[in-house]
Amino acid sequence: MQAPFERIVQDYGLNILRVCRALLDEHRAQDAWSETFLAALKAYPQLPEDANVLAWLVRIARNKAIDELRRNKPEILIGQDVDSLAPSAQRPDLQLENLQLWHEVNQLPGKQRQVVAYRYLGGMSYAQIAGILSGTEAAARRSGADGIKNLRARMDDQELWREQP
Repeated sequence: MQAPFERIVQDYGLNILRVCRALLDEHRAQDAWSETFLAALKAYPQLPEDANVLAWLVRIARNKAIDELRRNKPEILIGQDVDSLAPSAQRPDLQLENLQLWHEVNQLPGKQRQVVAYRYLGGMSYAQIAGILSGTEAAARRSGADGIKNLRARMDDQELWREQP
């Protein structure tokens, strides 16, 4: 018997939002998240009971993000002053460090950005990522490792990882 859909949203909602945020700017990520769960709600009754729900949701989220990018020109955070993106009253959970990290993830090359998002934000295995990206598990691992290496280098260059005195 399938879990109630509300439970699916509770269990996987944050993972899917992280994936959407890695692929899109914040506003569009919220839209893609909503569209993902609307589409999933419609298709959920036909989902086989043994299906990997997270992989299924990530695939839907990826498709919704692609649709969003095709409809609209992406609003990338390039060149924006991070101080201007400080947490607001509407989003107190959005910390400055998270914005800096999202900015750096968005600067990664496309495949690296996707693998980092799916693996570290979406919690997917490399085998699942390879299926989504139509590649091999080894290629997904390599892109992930390269993405993390590039992300660390960018963050170290900007001293974002170092402890403040």
